[in-house]
Order: sequence, then C-alpha cells, then structure tokens
Amino acid sequence: MLVSCQTLYISRLPSWSLSTSQKVQETQLALQFCKAKRKHSSFSESSNKQTSTAVQEIRTVDNRENKERDSSLFLSRSTSSLGWRCVPLFLFLFGIQRKKKERMADWYLWAWILCSTMTLVVLRGSVLKRRKGNGISATRGESVKRVLAGNGECRSADGSDADVIVVGAGVAGSALAHTLGKDGRRVHVIERDLTEPDRIVGELLQPGGYLKLIELGLEDCVEEIDAQKVFGYALFKDGKHTRLSYPLENFHSDVSGRSFHNGRFIQRMREKAASLPNVRLEQGTVTSLLEEKGTIRGVQYKTKDGRELTAFAPLTIVCDGCFSNLRRFLCNPKVDVPSCFVGLVLENCHLPYSNHGHVILADPSPILFYPISSTEVRCLVDIPGQKVPSIANGEMTNYLKTIVAHQVPPEIYDSFVAAVDKGNIRTMPNRSMPASPYPTPGALLMGDAFNMRHPLTGGGMTVALSDIVVLRDLLRPLRDLNDGPNLCKYLESFYTLRKPVASTVNTLAGALYKVFSASPDQARKEMRQACFDYLSLGGVFSTGPISLLSGLNPRPLSLVMHFFAVAIYGIGRLLVPFPSPKRIWIGARLITGASGIIFPIIKSEGVRQMFFPATVPAYYRAPPL
Repeated sequence: MLVSCQTLYISRLPSWSLSTSQKVQETQLALQFCKAKRKHSSFSESSNKQTSTAVQEIRTVDNRENKERDSSLFLSRSTSSLGWRCVPLFLFLFGIQRKKKERMADWYLWAWILCSTMTLVVLRGSVLKRRKGNGISATRGESVKRVLAGNGECRSADGSDADVIVVGAGVAGSALAHTLGKDGRRVHVIERDLTEPDRIVGELLQPGGYLKLIELGLEDCVEEIDAQKVFGYALFKDGKHTRLSYPLENFHSDVSGRSFHNGRFIQRMREKAASLPNVRLEQGTVTSLLEEKGTIRGVQYKTKDGRELTAFAPLTIVCDGCFSNLRRFLCNPKVDVPSCFVGLVLENCHLPYSNHGHVILADPSPILFYPISSTEVRCLVDIPGQKVPSIANGEMTNYLKTIVAHQVPPEIYDSFVAAVDKGNIRTMPNRSMPASPYPTPGALLMGDAFNMRHPLTGGGMTVALSDIVVLRDLLRPLRDLNDGPNLCKYLESFYTLRKPVASTVNTLAGALYKVFSASPDQARKEMRQACFDYLSLGGVFSTGPISLLSGLNPRPLSLVMHFFAVAIYGIGRLLVPFPSPKRIWIGARLITGASGIIFPIIKSEGVRQMFFPATVPAYYRAPPL
C-alpha cells in the first residue's frame, strides 16, 4: 500500500517538475522494490491490483510525455520553416509601419513649425498694437515722461493756454504756426535757435511748392530776400546739354520756382507767424514729450536762460527737422544716408542758362548749380557714401580740383576753382526716410522729422507745404481738439491724403539719384544715357517728367509710366539697328535693373496708399462730433 502511494505520488507530479529520464528511473526502482516485496511477503490481491494500476498510469504518463515532446518538436520545426517563409511579408509590413511613423513625425514637425510661426505673429501683432495704442514704447526714458494732473487738468507752467504746440520753427513749423493761427487756433511755437539758420540745402522751392505757399497766404515770404525765379533745368552729360522748362503756360505769370538763402526765407516766415496775436514764438529746447494714459499732453523744455518748463496743449506737432530726437517715439524711423553734399558758394558766376537749375551727370554722382541771389550761385557736389574727404587736411580741396573741376561746364570752371580756393566748404549728409508713423493720441509728425527724400530734386519744401494744406483742411471743421483718441483716429486720414504729392516726389527723387549716378555696370550706363536722351527728345518726353519733378503733376502712375518708358527707350537704342545676343542680354538686365530701382521705393511708400488711396478706410474718416 505504501509503494502504490509512492508510485501514485510520482505519477501525479506535474509534467514540468520531472524530466522523462528521471521518471523512467523512478519507475524501475519502484518495480524492483515491488518484486522484492513480493518474494519476502505476500500481498493481497487488492494490493497487487493497485500496484499494477499505478504502474500502468506511470507508463501512460510516459507515453503522453513522449507524444507531447514529439508534437512540440514538430511544431517548432514547422513554425521555424513558416517563419522563414514569412520574413518578406514581415519586412514589408514593418516598412509600411515605419513609413507611417516617419510620415507622422514629419506632420508633427510641420505642425510644430506652423504653431511656432503663428505664435510669433500673434505676439508681434500684439506688441505692435500695444505700441500703436500707446503711441510710445515703454522704454522712452528721458524723452517721454508721464504726467498726472491733480485736478484732472493739464496747465502750462506760466498759466497760458494753447490749442496746439509746434516743436520747431523751420519751414514746416513756421508755415504751420501761421496757418493754424490764421484759423483762430492758439499756437505755442518752441524753437531751439531763433537766429537766422545757415544751411546749404532747402534753398530751391519748386513751382508746385510755390503754389502751396500762395494757398497758405505766405507768398510774400519770398519777397525782399533777393530770391531768384527758376523756370526749369539744364542737363549736362559728356559735353552735351539740353534744357527742360517747367510747363507753366496754364498758370499765372508769377508762378515759377524760387531759389534763395534758406535762412532768409525761414526768418521771413517766422516774422509772418509771430505777427499774429494768437501765435507765441519762444526760444527753447524741447527735451521730452509729456504723456498721460497713452495720450501726449504737452512737452517739457528748457528755456534760453536754463529754466525747465512744461507746456500743455491738446495737440502737439513735432517739426524739429531731419535731426529730430523726438520722432523715434512717434514713428518707425528707417533713416538711410546714401550720400553727402559738399556745398560751395560761387560769386559773380554766370550760368549757361540763366534762371535755371543746372544738373551735371558727373562721375561718380551728380553736381548741382542754381542761383540763390542776384550775385551768388550755390554748388552742391554729391559724394556717395557717408565718408567724405577731410576739409581740415586739404583732402577735400584736392578732390574738388582733381576729380570734380574738369567735369563742370567751361563757363563755370573759373568761378568753381575760385570758390574752392576761398575755402568756405561745408558738408551735409543726405538723408532719406519713408513715412512710417505710429498714430499717437495728442501728437503728430510733420516736415523732415516725419518724411525725407534725397535733396537732388529739391522737393522737400514742396512736400512739407502740401502736408500743411492737407492738415489745415482736416482741422478746420473741428472746434475742440481735446478728445485725443477720436482726433487721432480721424487724423489717420492725413497719412493717406498726403500720399499723391509725397509719394510722387519721394519716388522720383530716389529713382533719379540712382539713375543719374555713375556705375561700372554696362546696363546702368545704358539706363543713364537713355534717360538723358529721352529727356532731350522734348515735347511730352520732357514736359511729363519735369511736371512730376516740379510738383505740378503729382500722379504716381504717370511717374511709373515715364520711368519704364525710359527703360524701354534704352532697350530700343540697344536693339537698333542690329540686335546681337550681347545687346539683348544688356537690354534684359536694363529692364531688370530699372525694376530693382523703383519697386523697392514704391514698396516703402506703400503700394495701396500710393496707387489706390480711395480703397483705404481712413480716406473716408469723418470729423469727430
């Protein structure tokens, strides 16, 4: 009974606990033990049956283990064979899965880039919106100060009240003060230096600017200053010359250009403005704008005797010139200095064409001559770049005598050399800056502080006076200027209404300077020669461009048409009589170069405002009630 229990225990062990050889050995030991017992003792029939039953169960288990081992071996072999057959299918499915993962990774990457870009755009837009809303950035420091009136009102230090503060009394500031004063506004003008200016630019007023001067009632400011009438230009190149007259047939006989000493003209305008009882002209240096809750309330300035005072008004107009230190808080100033002017005064000089400006297409850039009095002629020599030869060590004198003198007309040569020997040589950087304002409640920019162009065409005063006419017409319906935000929104139309005149003069000045300047590029040389020949044709080919330059026809589309007509004329010169591959190639580069000159200027001026101003919503702004 004990043996059968042991064998039964062995037979019921799980298949994983004993190996097959161990089970066989155990079974043999059990049988031997049973035989030995059978010899020495007699077992009952029931015991023998139980023993045989146990042995049979053990054998059955062994057979089952052998079958399972054989079947598992067959299965493993079959699986191995099937696996090798499925390798290509597995690799194919794995490749598809991998491509899906790579494609998903690409989508995730592009989605991340798109989200990052959109986030940057939104952040930039919010910053610009905040900057435009406040008008001035938070890092203004010394130039803009916050003020808060204790009783809710802002009053000037001396107790005087003004409707408008004008910073600067140059051409734009003086004309603006007189214009607003005539309309009944109380105007406080603060100018850094009220003595007569001595400048080498701002001395030629185009006929279009003179018409604006008449419209503002300031035409008598060119009287009693020995101003000279100007009827057009004379153009010189390589010993050839042509005359370009202003198309003045449909105007009064007094209408023409005017040239004069800039300081004398400004002093006359200051006297005219100061003659009005409601215009106060004061000498002082404005150090900062005063802001309250995002609105400019006035200015802080230092008087001639060193006192620091404040002045308040509902509207502050900054006209402090090309070297303005206040404009960076009211606009985005992108100032470019393409060249410098070297100024001379020629005495007792007789120009080849009297009462005309003279433009010499010299190398490396143009030279200008025009009368500024009955006995004096202004000479402006353009030098590309921001560095000029030194005046102190004689480099400038040597440059003018060796590089410039032999390129001037023979009639002017002796007077030019005498002026160089006299030594009264002055320089000034030529600046250009497109108008890019931040509409700011309570403040506005005007004149060269707001917008500049190359002075080659003498269009700066024409643009400034035209802007004053536009602003005057916008402000005339308004009695109260105290609602800063609504007034700012209304005056946004000023930036669109000024575009026809301003963009025409600005684009022409920038494009002509680049075309008139010498270049080693053959295509640029052809463009320069084509421009001279085109203007020499006369008729509409000369009156069209000169009417644009004079401000009599401020049409941007007409400017673009004439500019590309010059380029096409240049291509025609190349292809006639026998077009060659080289000439065709130069013609292609000529039209490409012409596009590269004018399109960036148009872009900086604003395509929509320049050509389609009526599509700008601000064009139709109504005065605030």
